[in-house]
Amino acid sequence: MKAHTISDLRDKARRRIPRVIFDFLDGGAGHEFGLQHNTRALDTLRLRPHALVNTEEIDLSTTFLGKRWQMPFGIAPVGLTNLIWPGGDEILATTAAEHGIPYTLSTAGTTSVERIGAVAPGSWFQLYVAKSEDIVDDLVRRADAAGFDALVVTVDVPRPSRRLRDLRNGFQLPLKPTLPLIADIASRPRWAIETLRNGVPRFATIAQYAPPRSGVQSLASYMSSQSSGRLDWEVVARLRRQWPRQLILKGIQAPEDAARAADTGADAIIISNHGGRQLEGAMATIESLPGIRQAVGRDYPVVLDSGIRSGEHVAKALAGGANFVLLGRAAMYGLGAGGKAGVAHAIALVRDELVVTMAHLGTTAIDQLSEKHLFTPCSQFMHA
Repeated sequence: MKAHTISDLRDKARRRIPRVIFDFLDGGAGHEFGLQHNTRALDTLRLRPHALVNTEEIDLSTTFLGKRWQMPFGIAPVGLTNLIWPGGDEILATTAAEHGIPYTLSTAGTTSVERIGAVAPGSWFQLYVAKSEDIVDDLVRRADAAGFDALVVTVDVPRPSRRLRDLRNGFQLPLKPTLPLIADIASRPRWAIETLRNGVPRFATIAQYAPPRSGVQSLASYMSSQSSGRLDWEVVARLRRQWPRQLILKGIQAPEDAARAADTGADAIIISNHGGRQLEGAMATIESLPGIRQAVGRDYPVVLDSGIRSGEHVAKALAGGANFVLLGRAAMYGLGAGGKAGVAHAIALVRDELVVTMAHLGTTAIDQLSEKHLFTPCSQFMHA
């Protein structure tokens, strides 16, 4: 595949899938200043190369949450993945497993938790806490029965955000057949044929909780109706008692929240602003990292996502104090650009860029990356 950067894959995805769907994937909250700031803040950090180190052999493997991974990054949860490309959830899950990295299935995914558990055992399951406690309890039970290693509880969606691209496009499920949309889909024949062959994507994991005979539209409405602001520390404590393995809180940005997450029994946190899709004015995740690391200490597991577009970004996050990184749009651009081959290519691009970056920094193992490799210290953000 002729794509030399994640930006190249983004361009290919934009040309290969309908515009309304690309905008759903690519867009963010409000005017998207927060989305852009995530990546800009990572770009602003400068690295300090170290010379005269033998970097002939570089080992990207790392231990995180008791498991050895081939690379220090995995794939973040994304909703409606099969809308980006048919079979997308399975493609991402199996490709991640083949590369020795974790995949996270979203509650809003379009493949059931049971199916992903069967094709990619040991994956992670991301939970949205619904209004119905019974539904939450059953989702946790199903994820456990399906053999998921980690429960990733998203905590940064107290209310749905306003995503202007989606509002302007009238994005909804099922897609409303307007003349512009028909023309848009007709201009992407490969996507249209594959989608017709595989059927309209639906929220497969939550389908069983919706009223009987729910169509795609009523199922989407039901999913929206379960959006809830009731998630608080008591709910987290209850989930900790229910879930027998690794519990991760996703969407932490305040140091005091990070410290309380550790005290409540969360095994790790993910510093995330939902890829700029929730609160437009939120700080970039790399800006949140130093204060959170200071609050939880050196040994507490911290993951970072949002805005990662290269292996150099991964290196900066790890040097700044993260233990692991998740790729969201970067992997999805690969999916949209070329299905399974595109996802594998996205992973390979980030891997190869990380190897080159580590060589220039004079490091041969992931645990050697530290703030000494940042010329612009990550801690500057604590006083910005």
